[in-house]
Amino acid sequence: MTANARSPFLSLHLLETLVAVLPVRDENGQPKSLVYGGVERHMITSQARRRAERVYARNRANAGIGALKGRSMGIRTREWALLTATELASEYGWEKEEALGTARAVIEASGLKFGDPAKKTVANLTKVLIFAPTDAGSRIAAHIAGNADTLRTWRDEYLAAQNAAAAKKSRRGAAKKAENPDEGEEPSAEPSAEPSVAGLPSLPKTTRDAVLLAIAPRDAVDIALYGRFLAEIADSPNVDGAVQTGHAFTVHAAEQVEDFYAAADDAKLDRKRNALSFLDSADDAGAGMTGYQSLISGTFYRHAVLDRELLRANLRRAGMTAEEAEDTAAAGEQEFVNAFVEAFPEAKKNSTASTGSLPTLVLAFEGERPYNYAAAFENPVDENPGNGGGEGPAGLAAVRRLLRHHLFVSRRRPDLHSARLLTYSPQVDDLLQEADPTGAVDVVDSIEGLIR
Repeated sequence: MTANARSPFLSLHLLETLVAVLPVRDENGQPKSLVYGGVERHMITSQARRRAERVYARNRANAGIGALKGRSMGIRTREWALLTATELASEYGWEKEEALGTARAVIEASGLKFGDPAKKTVANLTKVLIFAPTDAGSRIAAHIAGNADTLRTWRDEYLAAQNAAAAKKSRRGAAKKAENPDEGEEPSAEPSAEPSVAGLPSLPKTTRDAVLLAIAPRDAVDIALYGRFLAEIADSPNVDGAVQTGHAFTVHAAEQVEDFYAAADDAKLDRKRNALSFLDSADDAGAGMTGYQSLISGTFYRHAVLDRELLRANLRRAGMTAEEAEDTAAAGEQEFVNAFVEAFPEAKKNSTASTGSLPTLVLAFEGERPYNYAAAFENPVDENPGNGGGEGPAGLAAVRRLLRHHLFVSRRRPDLHSARLLTYSPQVDDLLQEADPTGAVDVVDSIEGLIR
């Protein structure tokens, strides 16, 4: 089958069993959950999944591994001024403070808002995360260094006007307070975190164009895959991502464990071990620290879909020829599937070994539209055989349900085809030999086999 004859959507479905993990937490440090089918389920958010997959693919590409090796990738950060300043200092010999002040002024005047200048922790960070090609900071630095004289003069005028505006605002606030002392405290007269453009010298057009080109999606494959939205600069292109990701959820009701832990103090234990009497050792009794952590276990269903046509359109809009877009999209699809199977959120990875998990089952197929099989698990799996309707262990029960659901749907949807299955479970492998007597699903033995 040629690339042009392939269906526009590649749907991926995965079942994985996780034990005593905490891959994502809410603002209180608790596992995230949702209610579905009348019961609470554990949830791993699509945001956590997408970031894990995106970073996994980017790191492989940057390390020269995988289908995207050597291709342009992106990075999502608030530190573009810092990255630009580092490049100015290391590659062009600028003094660090001047480099940072210039980089911040140039990027801010291009339309991006920064944090409160009175707060050192955020003063040089953009207010929002900017997803841009990895080399954006280097490109901005190269332009600044190449136009150093002009931009130094502009920067001095810009900062002077900015400081004058802040001082005027401070005086105005103080005068108002003096006239109306009974009205209570006025807001802080610190310099505004969002300086008004009015009264400030405009950034030279060539420089603004250079900044916008640097942070534009360009040929970054992961931006074409996962998209980006930048509202602050109207003329900086946004990208509607070609990948859709669903929240992962347990196929059964959620059960949570509050794990009590006690951490030992090595120095205290060493003293206790070497104590000459029980009176000395009593002083060093007890744990060094105690606490609780929430852990979850369960079999999760997760889903993602790739819009092949949108991926190619994104790459062509970034300036690629049709042939370049086709080659890059094929590589991007391979890495997307690989990351979907291999990547995992890294929260608590050392204390739970969660990133070593392998999926119980992966189902991939093509169609004229996306297909989400979450409905197969609306009725939660009941593992308890004593209830009469128990289905046994959730992992195998979920496999049986997913396969039955897929075979049932595929008989009624003629556009759905080229289904492939991958398992890392010998029990599931035995089950697959019996589950599909029609041969409508191919069982493969590698991630590469999931793609046609």
